[in-house]
Amino acid sequence: RDVTGVQTCALPISKIGNCIRFRSSGFRHPMIRTLSNIRRLVHAARVLARHDALVPREYAAAMPFSLRVMRRILGSRQTGGDGAAAGVRLSRALESLGPAYIKLGQVLATRPDLIGGDVASALETLQDSLPPFATDVAKAQVEIALGKPVTELFSAFGEPVAAASIAQVHEAETTNDPPRRVAVKVLRPGIERQFAEDLSAFAFAAGLAERFSSEARRLRVTAVVDTLATSVALELDLRMEAAAASELRDNTRSDEDFRVPEVDWDRTGERVMTAEWIDGIGVRDGAAITAAGYDRSSIAVAVIRSFLTQALRDGFFHADMHQGNLFVDRQGRLVAVDFGIMGRLDPEMRRFLAE
Repeated sequence: RDVTGVQTCALPISKIGNCIRFRSSGFRHPMIRTLSNIRRLVHAARVLARHDALVPREYAAAMPFSLRVMRRILGSRQTGGDGAAAGVRLSRALESLGPAYIKLGQVLATRPDLIGGDVASALETLQDSLPPFATDVAKAQVEIALGKPVTELFSAFGEPVAAASIAQVHEAETTNDPPRRVAVKVLRPGIERQFAEDLSAFAFAAGLAERFSSEARRLRVTAVVDTLATSVALELDLRMEAAAASELRDNTRSDEDFRVPEVDWDRTGERVMTAEWIDGIGVRDGAAITAAGYDRSSIAVAVIRSFLTQALRDGFFHADMHQGNLFVDRQGRLVAVDFGIMGRLDPEMRRFLAE
C-alpha cells in the first residue's frame, strides 16, 4: 500500500485472492486472518449442516465415525427433511451463504470429478440471485464511481430490474438529446470486502485439505479456489466486462442472428457499467417465446451456432451463455448480456477444435 492508499498487484494467480483482500480491507496480521478464516468456515459448516449438505445422510453410512459424530454435533438433522436430493440441498445452502458461495457452487458444477455427477447437475441450477439493495444506495454508488451527479448523467433512474450476487441492474434514461434507454449495472456496496474474506477462507480450507489429504491433492482443490478467485477479480471491475462486451460486439457486428448491446463508455467505470437497454424475451421463458411466434428450434440452433462462431472464427467467446443471460429481441435475434466471464482461444487451439 503506497502513501495514497492505492494498492497495486503483481502477484501470481495463486495469490490473486490475497490481492483482492489487500485492495479491499488493508493489511491484517496472519494470526487474525487465520482466526477469521476459521470463524467463517465454522459458520459455513453449520449452515451446510442445517441443510444436511455437509455430510449428507445418503453418504453417512460410508463415512468415518469421526465425520458421523461431527454431523450430529453440527445439527445435520435440523432441516433438509423435505425429500430433496443431496445436490439440491447443497445448492440451497450455498445460496443462503451469499455471493462467494454461489460462485463456488457454479465452479463446482463444472467439476463432477470432484463432487459427483448428480451433485454437479443439481448445482447447475444454482440461482445467482439475491435481494436488491436500495435505489438511493445505487445512485450514490454511481455518483462516486463516475464523479458526477446522477441527474447530470440520467434523466430517469428506475428501481432495480435484476439483482445478482455481485451487482444489480437498473433501467434508466440518459440526458442525451434524444435520450436513450439504458441498463445500468452497479456493484453491490462492500462486495469486494465480502468476497475477499470468503476467498481467504476458501484458500485456507483448500490449503489444509491438500496438506493432510492425498485425495485433495489429486483433485487440486487449491486450483478450484484459484479459478474462482481469478474469475471474481475480473468480475469486480466492470471496465473489464465493458471491454469484453465491446470486443464481442465488434466481432459479431455483421452476424444476422446474434447481437451484443452497445456500451455507453461515458457512463461506465470500475463499479458502474452502462449499456443500451434490450427489449426482449428471456430464453428461459419458452411459453412466451412460442406465444410471440418465434421458433424455439431456430433459437436453439442460433445459440450453438453463435457460440461456435465466436470460439472458432474469432477466438473470443461468451463463456456464460446460460438461459438467464440470453434474450430474443423483436427481430428474433439472440441477444447476450453479462460479459463477466469470457473465453479466448489461440489459433492453434481453434484449428484443432475445428478439425
